[in-house]
Amino acid sequence: MDWFTAGVTLAFSLDPTLRHLNHGSFGAVPTLALERQAAYRAEMEGAPVRFFVGVPERIAAARERVAPYLGVSADDLAFVPNASAGASVVFSSLPVEQGCEVVVTDHGYGAVTMGARRLVRRWGGRIRTAHVPLGAGPEEASAAVAAELSDRTALVVVDHITSPTARFLPVDLISTAAHERGIPVLVDGAHVPLQLAEPLAGVDCDFWVGNLHKFGCAPRGSGVLVARGDLRRELNPIIDSWGAEQEFPANFDQQGTLDFTSWLAAPDALDAVEAEIGWAALRVRVAELARYGVDVVADAFAALTGEDHHVEVGMPAGPLRLVRLPGRLGLGEGGGNAVRDRALAELGVEAAFTAFGDQGFVRLSAHAYNTPDDYDDFARRCVPALVEWSRAA
Repeated sequence: MDWFTAGVTLAFSLDPTLRHLNHGSFGAVPTLALERQAAYRAEMEGAPVRFFVGVPERIAAARERVAPYLGVSADDLAFVPNASAGASVVFSSLPVEQGCEVVVTDHGYGAVTMGARRLVRRWGGRIRTAHVPLGAGPEEASAAVAAELSDRTALVVVDHITSPTARFLPVDLISTAAHERGIPVLVDGAHVPLQLAEPLAGVDCDFWVGNLHKFGCAPRGSGVLVARGDLRRELNPIIDSWGAEQEFPANFDQQGTLDFTSWLAAPDALDAVEAEIGWAALRVRVAELARYGVDVVADAFAALTGEDHHVEVGMPAGPLRLVRLPGRLGLGEGGGNAVRDRALAELGVEAAFTAFGDQGFVRLSAHAYNTPDDYDDFARRCVPALVEWSRAA
């Protein structure tokens, strides 16, 4: 077997009775990183006073180890529980005025968009939504966002990789357009850490949030907030604690009595993947594997429906790819989550089902533990069931 077919030797604790094709939602953690987290937790419980007194310095050291994987300075990076928490920090800290507007896109992650709505409700403002066609390239997508900017725009919120549509947005071009009008930019890069070697290269945004526990395989609750420029002085963690009067990012290193072990173990997870596989090699492999999966699954649908189930995506993400679902599957009550839950219960597969523009999709993921057999099995067992479900809907 070659490296594409055989997968890797790095151990994960995933249930072997299930097919795991949804690394994009919650990720998966190498057993080595889980063991390191358990050791940190045992240390915390064994001597809590010693542990918590020393935790700010240890978190700062963990930031120093994580920052090179993102191509940023540790002085620009704070740990947060997840990307949504980082966005909430920005929404709660950003100075805005009565009647302000926040620009989002119709590809945005629901929870983050909800946070933006809460911000404008507090200030008597409104949301402006830029409509970006799924097949739009960088210039068209950037122009769609720029068209929504106004003199009342207080913030632009744009995804680096979109959750429902598995595509990049041109955050570099959008940031430039916003900054030409003096408008700050928050980039939701939830899916990006370690998918790109230097995700912020050429991106002049004010705030960038990402999850290490998605593609990066860190323990749950490992997110980052990167802030550069004058507005970083406004940022405060959700919990005020004894570090509150320090400057960013040190004020985020001490937030009361929390379980910080996921932050301490995050660099151990990144190092484990680098040592066993190499992030650069992994990125090549999963992009190739995702392309294989899309073709196999789309062809299986086409054989039963007589339709083309490939999807034209303007700026596709390497290990996250869409396949069009038949009929109106994924658009009924409960949306894609209802299909997800049924697929898990009846077919034994963890997969993501999304929708955009009145069309349902299965969003396939690829990571270190996946092999072509995962997608072959999905095509063989799951596609016929999904076609039947669509016809019964």
